[in-house]
Amino acid sequence: MREIVFTGFPGFIASQLIRKSVYSNTGISVIILPSERPKAEREAVKIQQETGCRPIRIMDGDITKTGLGLSQENVQHLHSKKVVFWHLAAIYDLAVPRDIAWKVNVEGTQHVNDFILTLPNLERYMYFSTAYVAGAREGVLYENELIRPEKFKNFYEETKFEAELLVEGLKQAVPLTIIRPGIVRGHSETGETVKFDGPYFFLNMIDRVRKLPLIPYLGRSTAYINVVPVDYIINASVYLSSLPDAAGETVHLTDPRPHPVEEVYRKMVVEMTGKIPKTRLPHKLAEVSLALPPVRKLLGVEAETLDYLTWSASFDTSTAQRLLTGSGIECADFLKSMPSMVRFYELHKKDKNYHIAIR
Repeated sequence: MREIVFTGFPGFIASQLIRKSVYSNTGISVIILPSERPKAEREAVKIQQETGCRPIRIMDGDITKTGLGLSQENVQHLHSKKVVFWHLAAIYDLAVPRDIAWKVNVEGTQHVNDFILTLPNLERYMYFSTAYVAGAREGVLYENELIRPEKFKNFYEETKFEAELLVEGLKQAVPLTIIRPGIVRGHSETGETVKFDGPYFFLNMIDRVRKLPLIPYLGRSTAYINVVPVDYIINASVYLSSLPDAAGETVHLTDPRPHPVEEVYRKMVVEMTGKIPKTRLPHKLAEVSLALPPVRKLLGVEAETLDYLTWSASFDTSTAQRLLTGSGIECADFLKSMPSMVRFYELHKKDKNYHIAIR
């Protein structure tokens, strides 16, 4: 019997991966923090009702502890199965303090790696990294590179780089695939997401200033922004998890045809307000303004977001395109599918559960 195991549940991506991974002969186990149990149980029941899958095994644990904090009973259960192990648990906040990010993203991944090596019947280790392990490096960024940059834009990038370095070291020992997503947005058709971060910070800001006579651009940029819908990430990752040729590979699940930052921003403003942005707020003034907590909270934008507006880099997707050839899995165009993103945002923007705390 195969067992598919997830960390990062009941997070949105883990939950969607489970929905996509349910088969009649497959068991699903999730490793959760005890404090997440009520939410995890609700999500597990919802998945069972939607898919008709067998009950999901919810295992209390903690990736920051040796042995992942699992009970002996749960360890024995996993040792008795053929396992596909997905490691998604991480701190994804761009503004996260370094000590917290290091404990979860780096030390947590080391504990997962150690546990992986004890599994006698591991079929695949799927590790979720990020395309932004590149830090401040610019130019073309390749999937087979893991080069330490001169600097990182934030502690999230730094700790995910260090974590991927640890996982990379296992490629000769276990069958693993490293997934590097771009900036993830909601479903390309429904717009569904559970958290308004990343590109949604711009929607927050546009919504706050929509009544102004003129809505300005933020500085001037010739950079491209790489935003991918969650359904592309889910479909591609599940496909790769059972593809023999994907073992030992690192894959950029990024948009192979990204759009310029200013083009994306203009489309957002038009979709949100019907207006075309005019004039420009100097980039330096935007930086100074977002350095002030009251301004960040008023606009619903993390200051670290600005770093990605002028970052000139592109992600090579040769490995992803080679592995996905024939699968029919493609990344939806951001501009064409933006209306569904904006509609979902407009429907839920007043629900505080979708918004993250801006510090």
